[in-house]
Amino acid sequence: MALHVPKAPGMAQMLKEGSRYFSGLEEAVFRNITACKEFAQSVKSAYGPNGMNKMVINHIEKQFVTSDAATIMRELEIEHPAAKLMVLASQMQDAEVGDGTNFVVILAGALLEAAEELLRLGVTPGEVAEGYERALDKCLEILPKLVCHEIKDERNVEEVIKGIRTSVMSKQYGNEDFLSELIARACISILPEKTTFNVDNIRVCKVLGCGLLSSQVVQGMVFKRHVEGDVTSVKKAKIALYSCAVDIMQTETKGTVLLKSAAELVNFSRGEESLLENQIKAIADTGAKVIVAGSKFGDMALHYVNKYGMMAVRLNSKFDLRRLSKAVGGTVLPRLIPPTPEELGYCDVVCVDELGDTSVVAFRLEGKESRIATIVIRGSTDNYMDDIERAIDDGVNTFKSLARDGRFVPGAGATEVELAKQLTLLADTLPGLEQYAVRKFATALQSFPKALAENSGLKTNNVLDKLLIAHQEGKASEGVDIESEDGSTCDAKSKNIMDLFACKKWALQYAVGAACTILRIDQIIMAKRAGGPKPREQQNNDDDD
Repeated sequence: MALHVPKAPGMAQMLKEGSRYFSGLEEAVFRNITACKEFAQSVKSAYGPNGMNKMVINHIEKQFVTSDAATIMRELEIEHPAAKLMVLASQMQDAEVGDGTNFVVILAGALLEAAEELLRLGVTPGEVAEGYERALDKCLEILPKLVCHEIKDERNVEEVIKGIRTSVMSKQYGNEDFLSELIARACISILPEKTTFNVDNIRVCKVLGCGLLSSQVVQGMVFKRHVEGDVTSVKKAKIALYSCAVDIMQTETKGTVLLKSAAELVNFSRGEESLLENQIKAIADTGAKVIVAGSKFGDMALHYVNKYGMMAVRLNSKFDLRRLSKAVGGTVLPRLIPPTPEELGYCDVVCVDELGDTSVVAFRLEGKESRIATIVIRGSTDNYMDDIERAIDDGVNTFKSLARDGRFVPGAGATEVELAKQLTLLADTLPGLEQYAVRKFATALQSFPKALAENSGLKTNNVLDKLLIAHQEGKASEGVDIESEDGSTCDAKSKNIMDLFACKKWALQYAVGAACTILRIDQIIMAKRAGGPKPREQQNNDDDD
């Protein structure tokens, strides 16, 4: 009989073997805070226009070189449960506004770092969390008073460029004016009259070669591929869309055909050919000039498509097919049948273009309003174009938010310093232990102008002193001047450095929510990991071999 070894009394006795358990301030709270601090510190250096890039190589060995916090966090696959809470908060920010993900992580990290000092002095985590929530309520009360600009007409290109310039600048410093104009033109061209703006309707096509300044906006859709048949350009085209292959239909069940003579063999294949020809002819008779299929074109089918002078385009992605049907106003048919006039799409020009040495198929809509616009990005490397795409994504999301709420607050760290100043005044009026947490919240907010100055190579303490003096004098829109060499300040409003009001509001809420959740954790109980095959060992890829 096997010897029974008793477990140590307590929590360990109740859990399965291999489970882990941590409790108390030292084991659970400080351990969580340390992990979150480390994580926030790593993305802090990527904050602002002069933020450093990170090179991330994910689990399938794809390389990313970017300063976009959302991409860094998505590809890192963070394991620590507390740090994961911060990532979830920033993902919520990404879903809500599409920008400000780095803000959430840095603020949550700074709040936890400040909380650690209070906890070591004997303040309870609950009191710190309550103080932070009190400070958040005050911030949300002050924020509407700091609004410095409002876009009322989102169809005005000049106004929109002014609004999205700052969010593009934080990713692509130096190219912000050119990119902002591209994004503004693309977004306004597809802005519907009645319904809301859909981010998915701005597509990006990356074509290697040339320079960024050769990028352009195309009304309609652009695909990096060549046509299947001989026809390469059609004007005023009716389009038939199919999700199936344009080929001889395969039967569902296997059948046996008994052929008794050579004439029967000839007629058998001829019957199949004439059936296919009748199908293609029926499509041509509806007036369709372009056939778009989601699967392959058979050789015989392609012969008949060319015979009737139609253009053949194959799209491998069902999502692209769906978007194209939306752009041209057609219906995707599941079987090779002639479309009705309602099911046909329409496009002004369908043609093959060459950009550099890449051939693309462009579906251009020359009318006043198109449903989808494509920004064609040109660049020297794939990594560079990926980064431009992320900047465009931020700009388009900013446009979506300003179409809903066009209010802006001063950027360049001005809003954070003004909030910190007013929170410090609030802390002086509070009687309980909350006042310490509110004061620490103000200190945490000051980490943003510090990060901007530090990443720009300026002396952080000098810049912060100048900012605090300016805000004490009532200059609420005074922010960090990253272009100065001596660390001076500038008026963010007059320099058109503005952040979305909605972006700041949601970021503050999500960051404080994540920080308070982490502070209120006093026990970590981890079950034993499910058994499975061990991960394959990495092969040695050293350069020395």
